Amino acid sequence: MPARSHPIPAHLWTLPGGLTVAFERRTGPGFAFDLRVPVGSAHDPAGHEGASAVLEEWLFKGSGGLDARALQDAFDDLGVRRGGGVGPEATRFSVSGLSADLSAALTLTASVLSDPHLPEGELPILTDLARQDLEGLLDSPADRLATLARQTAFPTLPGAALSGYGHPASGTPQGLEALTPATLRAHLERYGQAGSVLGLVADLDPGQARDLTAAALGGLRPGAHDPIPATLRTRARAHTTDPDAEQTHLSLTMPGVPPGHPDWMAWQVALTALSGGSASRLFHAVREERGLAYAVSANPVILGGNGFLSAYAGSTPARAPETLQVILAELHRLPQGLTPAEFERARAGLAVSVVFGAESMRARAHALTRDAAVFGRIRSVTELRESLNALTLDDVNSFLTRYHPAPDATTVTIGPDEHGPQSQEPDAPAPDNATPDSTPSEGPHA
Repeated sequence: MPARSHPIPAHLWTLPGGLTVAFERRTGPGFAFDLRVPVGSAHDPAGHEGASAVLEEWLFKGSGGLDARALQDAFDDLGVRRGGGVGPEATRFSVSGLSADLSAALTLTASVLSDPHLPEGELPILTDLARQDLEGLLDSPADRLATLARQTAFPTLPGAALSGYGHPASGTPQGLEALTPATLRAHLERYGQAGSVLGLVADLDPGQARDLTAAALGGLRPGAHDPIPATLRTRARAHTTDPDAEQTHLSLTMPGVPPGHPDWMAWQVALTALSGGSASRLFHAVREERGLAYAVSANPVILGGNGFLSAYAGSTPARAPETLQVILAELHRLPQGLTPAEFERARAGLAVSVVFGAESMRARAHALTRDAAVFGRIRSVTELRESLNALTLDDVNSFLTRYHPAPDATTVTIGPDEHGPQSQEPDAPAPDNATPDSTPSEGPHA
């Protein structure tokens, strides 16, 4: 479907209680909304890791006079499609359906947050399910690697009241054991209007959308908005030995560009050239040219309002050191700049993703929420395309001369070998705060 030639501008307003609404009108029979509440797994109270994930499940065990089955039936009777879940920084509630059911869907979602039953008999079942999810992580080295990478790159400060980024959303065995109805009810007080954002796409005029969202969500509790800082611990190394693993999995976390920075779009183009498909540098150098790994990627990560670069590869243990060396070599090569062909290919790829991402109502509602929460404003599809078209090869290469992520990379590995692959970078400064290998107790977009 082609892009609209006369896009309708998005509207942004804040309810009296503090909830931000990002609305875009779209003609058609459907709607989509994405409610982002700024309480994620990083906000789990220290010692109660898993609180946000278990609470999110508990919320849907009945609300507003409906038990769990009746609440599920009420959503199903509307024929809506639901999604969302708990991430490091936020919990999302996403719903899409036919326009006639928008008011009812908003009201049901609001009741889950404002008037949940929280039956205590369900809590042991939910914590047991969370434990099962944790046990499943043991069978996934890539998932374990993601957790270990966050623990190493973004360690929680001693004595912090909130647990931070170093555990899976499902929690920890000790944290789940410590959960009680009282601690979860206290945690629920964080879920409210403060810092929350609703992205809404529907065929309404702005006044109707304002009245509808105010009626459905204006009564939510105040809540709390406590952003968790994400300060990268650079040049650290950690390795976990897994004698049963058949592969060695590697993760590198490096500095990036924060959202809203003038170099944001240039960074996105550079990352697309680095890891944006079969013609990208990493795919060619690691997989096609040397056959070192089936999967290799590099992606932007946003945490705590900052941008970071995360790279991943899975290789055989014998070839893991070479895989690491080739990835680092490509990262060291970035400041030399892109070729004209790389630039044009990367820019075109991003432009296509912008256009097709906007065609889905659900994706656009999520983009509205993300923009309001992360960028503090709504970026229209037209603005994004014009920004890409205005970007030049000189712009990107000027940025890259100042972008040197490789020397600060924090490297985390999981594999059968005892010490893991070691990088050898004769031209890179020696890490002055690297940690010894130890076993401790998550693609570019415009």
